[in-house]
Amino acid sequence: VQLQASGGGLVQAGGSLRLSCAASGLTFSSLNMAWFRQAPGKEREFVARMPWTGRTDDYTDSVKGRFTISRDNAKNTVYLQMNSLKPEDTAVYYCAGIPYWGTTRQYDYTYWGQGTQVTVSS
Repeated sequence: VQLQASGGGLVQAGGSLRLSCAASGLTFSSLNMAWFRQAPGKEREFVARMPWTGRTDDYTDSVKGRFTISRDNAKNTVYLQMNSLKPEDTAVYYCAGIPYWGTTRQYDYTYWGQGTQVTVSS
């Protein structure tokens, strides 16, 4: 499976962006998908995840109520809708996939996209 993230950009604080992650390959619909981010000088951190069923979601506390993860298995795409953006959301955002559910640790994830830059100005 190959992942291609897109949708990043420069936005003012309070604005919105929607990231997309398009997958190629035959196993996307069975993958549990997640978004991570890495700010300059910081470790990559978990942001959100959704199982292959799409029936639940999970977020890091700092984005709850502002970000929404979703997926369209027919389009082999996972999304991250980001609202009420803050300067501290500035980071490179990565999508990632894993065959099993239960972890938010980056080192457990098998498949990674190349990252898309999100910059939020104050």
